[in-house]
Amino acid sequence: MRATDADIMSAMRHDAHKGFGLLMDSYGEAVYWHIRRLVVSHADAQDAAQETFVRVFRSFGTFKGDSPLSAWVYRIATNEALRVIGRRRMGTVTIDEAGPSCPTVGADEYADTSDRAAVMLQEAILSLPSKQQIVFNLRYYDELSYEEIAAIADTTAQSAKASYHVAKTKITQYMNSHE
Repeated sequence: MRATDADIMSAMRHDAHKGFGLLMDSYGEAVYWHIRRLVVSHADAQDAAQETFVRVFRSFGTFKGDSPLSAWVYRIATNEALRVIGRRRMGTVTIDEAGPSCPTVGADEYADTSDRAAVMLQEAILSLPSKQQIVFNLRYYDELSYEEIAAIADTTAQSAKASYHVAKTKITQYMNSHE
């Protein structure tokens, strides 16, 4: 059974190592896959996920609780993914400044390229600007609400909803043009 955010926060305050274990059990896999969908590379995703949890652990004392713990963790993870993408471009990237990044899906030895439709979907997602990628992935794969996405992407729920629908339209167009 997954620990609640309240359990994790309480444990982190009273026994940081136990709390960190609960945090990893609850968010480790989800954060890895969130980052992986953005950076594509398994090795980059592992590095960014590890750095995410190091940052969460080190800065937990600054977490005020004015947003859900999940939103805070995903925001740090998103920024770490963008940092990896930015290193590839040799520049600094923020959610608002990031443009499309299209690494090749099949270039990673851990990628399953046998499902052509899944590969096309991933290529379509990677063709989107980074902010639309983030919003689409959080809604489609992680099934987060627009309010949660807004907290992660530092935007409004309405803007997150609009970004999702624009991304969905672009993905559909991409899929139809590559059949």
